[in-house]
Amino acid sequence: MSATLIKTLEFFLSLGLLVMIHEFGHYFFARVFGVWVEKFYMFFNPWLSIVKWKPGKYVKWFSHGNEMGAMETPVETKEIAASKTKEVAASKTKEVVPVDEENKRSWRATEYGIGWLPLGGYCSIAGMIDESMNTEAMKQPAKPYEFRSKPAWQRLLIMLGGVLFNFLLAMVIYSGIVYAVGEQYINFTDATEGMEFCDSAHKAGFKDGDIPLTADGKALSYFNSEDLNAMLIAREVTVLRNHKDTITIALPKDFIFQANHDAEDGQAFMAYRLPVVVSQTQPRMGAEKAALQTGDHLLAVNGVSTPSYTEFTAELLKNKGKNVTLLYERDGKRLTATDVPIDKDGKLGIMLTEPTKIYHTTVKSYNILQSIPRGIEMGWGKLVTYVKQLKLIFTPQGAQSLGGFGTIGSIFPPTWNWVDFWNITAFISVILAVMNILPIPALDGGHVLFLLVEMITRRQPSLKFLERAQTVGMALLIALLLFANGNDIYRFFFK
Repeated sequence: MSATLIKTLEFFLSLGLLVMIHEFGHYFFARVFGVWVEKFYMFFNPWLSIVKWKPGKYVKWFSHGNEMGAMETPVETKEIAASKTKEVAASKTKEVVPVDEENKRSWRATEYGIGWLPLGGYCSIAGMIDESMNTEAMKQPAKPYEFRSKPAWQRLLIMLGGVLFNFLLAMVIYSGIVYAVGEQYINFTDATEGMEFCDSAHKAGFKDGDIPLTADGKALSYFNSEDLNAMLIAREVTVLRNHKDTITIALPKDFIFQANHDAEDGQAFMAYRLPVVVSQTQPRMGAEKAALQTGDHLLAVNGVSTPSYTEFTAELLKNKGKNVTLLYERDGKRLTATDVPIDKDGKLGIMLTEPTKIYHTTVKSYNILQSIPRGIEMGWGKLVTYVKQLKLIFTPQGAQSLGGFGTIGSIFPPTWNWVDFWNITAFISVILAVMNILPIPALDGGHVLFLLVEMITRRQPSLKFLERAQTVGMALLIALLLFANGNDIYRFFFK
């Protein structure tokens, strides 16, 4: 299976799960407060639904119809309208109530389905202005089972449900990961050769071999996304240089964009500086002819010191097709190998020993009770870091760095790895929560903003205002979607 296909499968599996959980958050609180949910769909279904299911009523495959979240009159309502209604005496009044309204609190009243357009999903809630723009129903008198009939605090929880469930999902996933596999890492201080940095980092003042200590006063522990992001957005970073000097490096405001530009060119911001320790040699190449063995630590090429693999490969490339002299260490003794051939591609023919077998590795296991607070801590840390980065979007460099579905898909690993998959899914879940709570009409955050204003002023916004706000919000979201995915297309073809 190709790497592209694996990434695509991972992307859609992750997106499907996150959409379902987000919409279920809205569905859950709507059901708790007795609000009728008309439709619950994974993915959008304009003109076509892959499958739709109404419990006890029907299952339809590849059903046609313009159904982008639009309300469909339930089958039982059509039948009742064609036949009869049931008269129900309410207290001392004579009120005609359609039979189907008696069951609208039941989960069976909802139509469940899967659409064909994998750009999200929706939970269509009765009595609410949403992406369906079903304004005709809103002109009718409010029903007790509708969203608009409920107290503001209940409507607020319904709107926050998706964001809350996405954030809870991230913490559950992180808890599950640390419970299942624990955490294995190399502390910065245990990486005795320090770190290697990209060109932008060098220009900012970092030097290869520096050991990161703090970012804006926050202690840095090991190579993880939280500490990495903390360094990228920090005002200043302190490092240990030459194992003795503590150096403070002031970073430019646009440093994260400079580092991202290097990353697009294949340069990671930083990586563990890896000593050249032989894991094994390849047959009929220079390393085998020099009789190098597993565990040999290569120190120099033609007298030029090579403390890390980066310097080592640079020296080999200078000597393509030539013979060189190698200085290496074996069992504490320094030895020399002369007339060692380097092939035309600048290769010696060795495989490197993994960092975890060179540096001291910390392994931390968690039981079920310990994994829960650790998962909460990791989820909260991701949230805080992402919120800090969010402000950078509103800059010219930030706008250019925006990415769409291609960017999201590219972060999944090219080979299937469940731990990596769940780590990335948890992080995207945090992103989805943050993006949805932004105070933009048509997003959950826009509805939340209007509800907070209503709770303060004790006045509901007019139907016309909500319609216009929803229209503006949808236009903004579509424009943002086009812009972000346009960036992906531009980077793919021109960068």
